[in-house]
Amino acid sequence: MEEQAKELRDLFQSGSGGEHKTRIIAITSGKGGVGKTNLAVNMAIAYGQLGKKVILIDGDLGMANVNVLLDIVPQYNLMNVINHQKKMSEIILDTEFGIRFIAGASGFSKIANLSEEELDYFASEFASLSNADIIIIDTGAGIAKNVLQFVAAADEVYVVTTPEPTAITDAYGIIKTITTELVNREVNLKLLVNRVHSADEGKRISDRIITIVGQFLNYKVDYIGFVYDDPVVQASVIRQKPFIVVNPTSKPATCLKHIVGRIEKTDIASDAGVSNFLKKFLGGKKS
Repeated sequence: MEEQAKELRDLFQSGSGGEHKTRIIAITSGKGGVGKTNLAVNMAIAYGQLGKKVILIDGDLGMANVNVLLDIVPQYNLMNVINHQKKMSEIILDTEFGIRFIAGASGFSKIANLSEEELDYFASEFASLSNADIIIIDTGAGIAKNVLQFVAAADEVYVVTTPEPTAITDAYGIIKTITTELVNREVNLKLLVNRVHSADEGKRISDRIITIVGQFLNYKVDYIGFVYDDPVVQASVIRQKPFIVVNPTSKPATCLKHIVGRIEKTDIASDAGVSNFLKKFLGGKKS
């Protein structure tokens, strides 16, 4: 254990070094009900269909429901690792959709108060995820502290909104919170507009938010794409089968595949990787 802890400290101190490049994406929103979790699940599967090693983490610690969309009942979650009850390999679940899944836990914020020894154990377990190509974290909606922790640590952050005026207002609100609360962090923010009726509507909504953010917050947000409103999405939720699997040629599925293709064409951060994510998540406590 002592040797393992030393190796981990060396890893943190040496930066990304020779670590596998894992792209870590946080998907968040200013309010609930915009389809954030559904997009996270289906995006993960779209990545898996490209042959990527994908881990989906349910970071919505208050209203965890990724498992509902996947029709999985997890027996263990991240708290079991934090409490030394299980190893990471014992809580991560394979799914029938070609991705792996880790259930979150309502007490996850406890990690900030762990002792050095406890942190070493959790960090060494978390480091076992570094062989993944993509880690997608479905955060909670709104501006809770744990949401900001995930946002601050991820390589890329996708803010999900819809054309509804309240969703647009809340999307601007969470972007404002991120840019003011994490003023010393460079957060790579991108906007994803869900439930649109046309490509023009998605572009119009994104342009409005991006312009206001640039004008009043002096911050650059990119537009990553849109997903069509379609009855197939709700039908798939009821069946507890992701729409990209149930209807792979549907408009929403095609949109997500295009978005994933666009993401893959962007350069991954030079310091991307699990060790750097954990270091940022802990606010430098492990550096």
